[in-house]
Amino acid sequence: MKKGNKTWNAIKIPLFAILCSLVAGGVIIAVTGSNPFRSYYALLQGSGLAPKASYANYKNMLTDFFSYVNYFTPMIFAALAVAVALRAGLFNIGVSGQMLAAGFTATVLVGYSGLGSVLAKPLVLLVGMFAGGAAGALIGFLKYKFNINEVVSSIMLNYIFQYVVSFLINTFYVDPVSRQSAEVSAASRLTLMDTPVGGLKMDIPLGVIFAALAVVLVWFLFEKTRLGYELKAVGCSRSAARYAGIRVGKCMVLSMTISGVLAGLAGVTYYLGYVGSIQPRVLLSTGFDAIAVSLLGNNNPFGIIFSTMLISLIGKGSTYMKSTAGVDSEIASVITGIILLFSACNVYMKWKLERRRQEKLNAKDAQNGQGGV
Repeated sequence: MKKGNKTWNAIKIPLFAILCSLVAGGVIIAVTGSNPFRSYYALLQGSGLAPKASYANYKNMLTDFFSYVNYFTPMIFAALAVAVALRAGLFNIGVSGQMLAAGFTATVLVGYSGLGSVLAKPLVLLVGMFAGGAAGALIGFLKYKFNINEVVSSIMLNYIFQYVVSFLINTFYVDPVSRQSAEVSAASRLTLMDTPVGGLKMDIPLGVIFAALAVVLVWFLFEKTRLGYELKAVGCSRSAARYAGIRVGKCMVLSMTISGVLAGLAGVTYYLGYVGSIQPRVLLSTGFDAIAVSLLGNNNPFGIIFSTMLISLIGKGSTYMKSTAGVDSEIASVITGIILLFSACNVYMKWKLERRRQEKLNAKDAQNGQGGV
């Protein structure tokens, strides 16, 4: 297949999946007695992509948009983490656990330290990267050394992180009022909360700068480096990669380590950015949603930006949709599920398009052969 056709299909297939999902979601909304167009517009309003009828003091469309950016920043890191693992043919279903491990470690070591922002914010990022990378490296090592399926080991680590962190929070760090971990210091937080800007009070997510940088770096890794080529070769066929002299075990460990580093960044931008505390016994759905977000973006770093924005828009705007359009927020989850279901069919759709293209080429060759005779 020509490169142009591959690029066009990489864009066309996800767009078709999204369109079908929105139509299906619109039918569901209409069946419940609400206006689908009004409901979808409310999603845009709730995410700061369309103006609301009125705003509270110090708020406007721009503050809503920055809140939306703050909301989807961790998802970009999480989806990139999934994409890096998938590049090597591995399935990192432990992103949520790695996020929790990184967020808790950074909270305890930096969030409660009393350090100034000049030191605290970079340390939060470094600690998160180290904790997440260590968790990912452990999964990769178990896969390489003992051939333990990464899905099994990552799921088990999810439970271990969830309950160990819950025990430690409830024992040492719990806030008696909120029953969550105590709030981290403002100096260590990666979101500048209620920052006065031109008469407004905005939540400014510093993590989005690093998310954009991570997108570029992962793209460069995939497309311009030897390691990226080796990861792709291992993902396509480990036996062929081993025959070609590629150290398959090293690639698997490195892939899961890089994936864990990105998951760690997702954790600190969520727990020390978007919310500022940790709820015990709760494992975020972000790490699991990131699998489908990465698939919807064709595991392409730049495609992941747009798929993240779409999925996050529905989640962020669902509350406002409920209050203005009268559509239950659960419907937004249904729409998200439909989108992810259609995105899971991307591989099948690619296969069908390629098969149809090949049949046309074969028919054309047959006609040319008959004409020559």
